[in-house]
Amino acid sequence: MGTKDQVINQLHETQPRWFAVGTRSKCEKIVQQTLAKKGVHAYVPLVKSVKKYLRKIRHVEKPLIGCYVFVRITKEEYVRVLETENITGFVRFSKNLIAIPEEEITVLKKIVMESDIELEILAGTVYPGDPVIIAAGPLTGLQGKVVKVEGKRKFQVELERLGYSLLITIDAQFVQKTGGVF
Repeated sequence: MGTKDQVINQLHETQPRWFAVGTRSKCEKIVQQTLAKKGVHAYVPLVKSVKKYLRKIRHVEKPLIGCYVFVRITKEEYVRVLETENITGFVRFSKNLIAIPEEEITVLKKIVMESDIELEILAGTVYPGDPVIIAAGPLTGLQGKVVKVEGKRKFQVELERLGYSLLITIDAQFVQKTGGVF
């Protein structure tokens, strides 16, 4: 078996690392509570929104990324997480169990905390495929690749290890192109 065929597993014996686990639909909060009871550090990024009905207004919290819970675990806790009700398995990338960098979890936390983020990109200055970094504001340090530009004010940045793209509206003065490759 060559190195090309080897499966990567980034679980560590003593150092806790972040991993994404899949959940059944609309079970993210329940899974987080169940894992907490088991002593497992779990995080669900929740965003607040307002639903307007005919006769009432309701404030709700929804997961930023549906059917995902992030766990910070060591190798010993792996089976305990897998045995949790409503978990469908660990999110893998080409069969590899890849840890999510702490910085990407921090970015998710910033996005959730800063619900009024209003940023912008000037049309024509950033194109799909361009590597960018946010140089100022609450999301300072976020690096990614522009996947899509939507109008004058929105672009989609891909966070590589999450396997998801987040649509973020960013002020042009906060965004810098980088020479890096993502």
